[in-house]
Formats: sequence, C-alpha cells, structure tokens
Amino acid sequence: MSSTEQPQAVVPQQAPAAPGRRDRKARRTREAMADAALRLTLEHGLAALAVEQVTDAADVSRRTFSRYFPSREDAVLDSLRADFARINERLAARPAAETPVAAYRAAVAAWLHDGDHPAWHRRPGMRALFALIDEEPALTAAYRRIAVAEEERSIRLVAARLGLHPETDLRPAVAVGLGVAALHAATRTWVRDPAGDLPALIDRAFDLAAAEPPR
Repeated sequence: MSSTEQPQAVVPQQAPAAPGRRDRKARRTREAMADAALRLTLEHGLAALAVEQVTDAADVSRRTFSRYFPSREDAVLDSLRADFARINERLAARPAAETPVAAYRAAVAAWLHDGDHPAWHRRPGMRALFALIDEEPALTAAYRRIAVAEEERSIRLVAARLGLHPETDLRPAVAVGLGVAALHAATRTWVRDPAGDLPALIDRAFDLAAAEPPR
C-alpha cells in the first residue's frame, strides 16, 4: 500500500437473524393452539369444543388456526402427530447396520426416554385422550389419518436404508408394520390397565413381535 492510499473503512456487518427463528415462532404458535385444544377437550369433551375457544385461549385468529390445522380434531391430536414425527426423526438417525425392526425399536426407546419431550406415560391426560379416540368417531378417523401418514414416512425411511423401492417391495412395509403393531398393542394395553407400565409393555410387545405368534 502506498503512503497516499488510505485503508478502507470497515463497515460493520449486521448480525444475521438467529437460524430457525421463524420456525421456532411457528412451532410455539402451533403448540399453543394444540395445547389449548387438547386441554379443552379433556375438560369438556369434543362435542363442546369450538375452534373459537381454541383461538381465544391461544390468542390467535381463526385464520391462523386454519393455516395450521384442517380441523379441530387435528389440533386435539397434534401432540400425537409430533410424537410419531419424533420417532421417525430417531429412526432416520439409527445406524445403517441395524435391522429395520431393531432400528424402529431403538427409535421408540429413544422417544420414550427423551427428557425434553415427555412420552405418553409422562404426560397427564394421555390415557384419557386415547380413550376418547376410541369413543369419538371423528377423533378415530383423524388419528388413523395421522398415524398412517407417519407410518408411510417410516416405510420410506426404511426403504432408503435398505436400498429398496417403498411402493413395490414388501420388506420395508412389513418391517415397519411389525414395529407399529408392537407400539399400538402396548399402548392399547397401557390405556386399559391403570397399573400398566408403558416402556415395559413396549419392550414386551417388541419381544413378542420377534418371536412366533402367541398360541
């Protein structure tokens, strides 16, 4: 640099916005509506639930509600959708050397012991919610739709692990079907047995799935 040249001034750079800030805000909004819908349903029943009650409790507009949920039932069950999504996140992270059923079992176990997002046996009202799903046809239909969508995602994850086509090869669907059946069977027993231990029931269900069918 010559003696006549002046160093360029350093222009302060504006700090970038925190990564995922918009996503975090959207998640908080969604959770506030879902929490309100679930609480109101457990307190007063599904028949008494109005979308306006949910939006008032979450301090959002009806338009905001409609951006997140196609129905009040979807809002009531959104915590379950999030649980299935967390299981799939853990499934996607399992080592490739694991068999698909072992990977699904490990993913469920990781979800059960997640300290940041308590599983069903550590959240109040979950037994009552599953009982309502059995009793209310609208909740039953919404739950099946949510569960099937996440099961399809599980099948695609397993197919990718195995290098198989998720639509034309039976093996990914069979493997996921065994894991999902074990989870649902254990949950069904846990809901009906007040003394039931969900993690122990899930372990037992996976053991049975790996053995011959009971006689």
